[in-house]
Amino acid sequence: MNERPHRSGVVALLGRPNAGKSTLLNRLLGQKLAIVTAKPQTTRSRILGIVTREDAQLLLLDTPGFHASEKALNRALIEVVDDVAQDCDVAVLLVDPRHGWDEAHEALRERLRARHTPCLVVSTKADLRAPPEDAPIDLALSARTGEGTRGLVDRLVELLPEGPAFYDPEQVTDRSLRFLAAELVREAAFEALSQEIPYETAVEIESFDESDPRVTRIRATLLVEKKSQKGMVVGKGGRMIREIGIQARRGLEELLEKQVHLELWVKVEPRWTKRPNRLKSLGYH
Repeated sequence: MNERPHRSGVVALLGRPNAGKSTLLNRLLGQKLAIVTAKPQTTRSRILGIVTREDAQLLLLDTPGFHASEKALNRALIEVVDDVAQDCDVAVLLVDPRHGWDEAHEALRERLRARHTPCLVVSTKADLRAPPEDAPIDLALSARTGEGTRGLVDRLVELLPEGPAFYDPEQVTDRSLRFLAAELVREAAFEALSQEIPYETAVEIESFDESDPRVTRIRATLLVEKKSQKGMVVGKGGRMIREIGIQARRGLEELLEKQVHLELWVKVEPRWTKRPNRLKSLGYH
C-alpha cells in the first residue's frame, strides 16, 4: 500500500479590496490572525497563516487588495501583491460576486498563467449572492459560514508540489506578537472611528512587556499625518481614544490569553505614508 505523498507550498490569496481574503484566512486557520473590517485596504503587508494537515502544510499569504494608486503607501501595497503573485506555488483569486469579474482580475489571471502558476478562481460570500455569471469560477464559498472552505483546502493540497513541512505543526504564523498586537489596535481604530477614520493611520508598538506572567503591558502609538486627524482619533474629552483602547484590549486579551494593560497615544507624523523608509520600519514592505 502506497502512502500519499506529503505536499507543501505557498498559497497566495489575491483579489480586490474587501473580496474576503482576510476573512478566509482566519476561517482556514480556525482563529483570528488578520484584520477584518467593512472598509477596503485594511491589509497592508504579507500575513502568513500556516495550515498543517497530516498530508500537507499550506502557507497561506493574505495580501492587500490590488488597485491603482500613485501614493507611496498604496504603491508599497501593490508591490506586495506583485511579489506574492510571482513567488507562490498556487494562487487563489477571490471574486466578490457583488462587483463581479473585471479587467484587473483577467490581467492577474493571465500573468499567473504565463508563469505556469496554478490558479483557482473562487467566488466569495456565497451565503449572500450567487457567483457572477461572467467569471470563470472554479469554486464558490462563504468564509463567514465556512461553506465550501474544506473543499477549497482539498483542491489546494492537490495542486501543491510534493515536499516536507516548513514549520512546526503547532505554529500558525511567522509574525511576531508585537506585529499582531499593532494590527489589533489598528483594527479597533478602524471600527471605532467608522466613516471618520483617516486612511493615513498606522500603529507602532513602543513597548511590549511580558515580564509579569499575570499581565502583559503594551504601549502603542497611533500615527496620523495631520493635527486635525489627531483630534478625530482622540475625540472630545478623549472619548474616542478610550473606545479604541477598550476594543483593542479585548482583542489583545483573547490573543494573549491573559490580562492586558494597554496605553495608547496619538502622534502627528507628517507624510509618513510617503516615506519609503518609514513604511518599511512599520512593516509595510
